[in-house]
Amino acid sequence: MTQIVAHSFEAPGAPTPGGPTLVRPARPPRPARPMTDEQVRERELVLAAQRGDEASFGRLVRLHQRRAYAVARAIVGTHEDAEDAVQDGFLHAYRALDRFLPDQAFGAWLHRIVANAALDLTRRRKVRAAEELPETVAAPFRDPGEAEHLRGRLEAALRTLTDRQRSVIVLHDVQGFKHAEIGDMLGIPEGTARSDLHHARAALRRALGSLRSEL
Repeated sequence: MTQIVAHSFEAPGAPTPGGPTLVRPARPPRPARPMTDEQVRERELVLAAQRGDEASFGRLVRLHQRRAYAVARAIVGTHEDAEDAVQDGFLHAYRALDRFLPDQAFGAWLHRIVANAALDLTRRRKVRAAEELPETVAAPFRDPGEAEHLRGRLEAALRTLTDRQRSVIVLHDVQGFKHAEIGDMLGIPEGTARSDLHHARAALRRALGSLRSEL
């Protein structure tokens, strides 16, 4: 008669009684994504600026000033305050340049500093009652610019939002930043940025009321 012998099975990697422990080999780390030519040139400028080359820092300013202005304008609302915030932001960035790690994205680091400068300016001055509507905001709401009272309705609707809600909706819907980027700039969790965007859009719909029927 054939004798049936039971075999025991050990889970992979489990220690064998009386034997060595089986260890799975660690997965090799993913190779770093190669830098683009633009990123290489920017990194060289950053390194030169950190060595004290003011001309290189000036080139970095010129590379990022347009986007930095857009970030500040989204937060403070007016051209004058945005310019002040950008100047403050670049000054803070220059002073903190020795603490910047060149392997990071310089633009993202700079935008966070500019956003903080804009928020600080907003906290100090609050929102001016007669602030101008950012021209870039007209795009997502398709303001044809044919009637001044419609523009006034849009301006009034934006003023019903909190500072942070207005910042989030303009940074996302107009400037195209992602939720995580906005959260990083404003110092809030990504989920909070998503929630602020949702509430900002809902508040604008309520504030605008019957505007669509007037267009």
